[in-house]
Amino acid sequence: MALTVMLLNGSSFHGGCCRHKVLLSLLGPFLSNSKLYSSYRRPGAEPEKKLSWQNADFSFKKSIDHLKTQLSLLKKETQDYLLGPGGHPLSQHLLEQTRVLWQFRSQEDLNKWVISSDEEIGGKSKVYLKLGRNNQAALLYGTLNTEVPRDGETKYSGYCSMRSRPAVGSFNRKKYYDWSNFNSLYLRVRGDGRPWMVNIYTDPYFSHQKDDLYSYFMFTRGGPYWEEIKIPFSKFFFSSRGRVQDNQHPVWLDKASFLTLGFTIGDKVDGPFQLEIDFIGLLKDRAHREEFAYEAYDKN
Repeated sequence: MALTVMLLNGSSFHGGCCRHKVLLSLLGPFLSNSKLYSSYRRPGAEPEKKLSWQNADFSFKKSIDHLKTQLSLLKKETQDYLLGPGGHPLSQHLLEQTRVLWQFRSQEDLNKWVISSDEEIGGKSKVYLKLGRNNQAALLYGTLNTEVPRDGETKYSGYCSMRSRPAVGSFNRKKYYDWSNFNSLYLRVRGDGRPWMVNIYTDPYFSHQKDDLYSYFMFTRGGPYWEEIKIPFSKFFFSSRGRVQDNQHPVWLDKASFLTLGFTIGDKVDGPFQLEIDFIGLLKDRAHREEFAYEAYDKN
């Protein structure tokens, strides 16, 4: 048992790059009901008394079935890689003008997204996600509350968000969205007139980059009509919490390393909100040739 805990902590693979992740993937069925890493704990809350490995359910049969599933996924990924980019022939990839990334027609489509709010830090905002009318869209709704929790540490509150789950390959390898063949994000939404922030999360290589993201303010007009929004990638501005970005060198958005996409509302206005999303896609707009929409200047 002590050896298993040591392997899970990655101590025996300290010098390796990704081998400990493969091990965690193989032991995934064993640890389906346990937490390997400590999650966020509200200030003043009591820590868990049990160790993470004490709730593990060890089953040899589950491990074998899990290994078979991962090997079949690896086989399919190999076949798609040999066929062409994204599992499509090269000619089709070069001529591709549009691509639908997410559309919301069933509960399975909603399960690809995660919602969160300031409740995680003791706030009072509420957020929900369900299928819209006739199961033709995703309805994100709730109530925003900017009341700061009285824990003595939190200074700001009042946000709700919806974020896509990261794509995972075989053996729990991290997969990236390759959008290098397109230059715009295309959405069909229907809001209530409140502004939203569209966020693109990239893979942080260093620990001090974990809060880096690219954002765009999407202003919905409200009303009963759908709104089609085209967001060129050059319009996304770089933002980071915890460090100041040097404007002397503009940060380019690497369209081949996208990890997740998200929507956040935090306009400091208490009250209900809702946003309907029909689909999220990509567009290759040949008329748009701008590479960076913001001014880059040298500091004196």
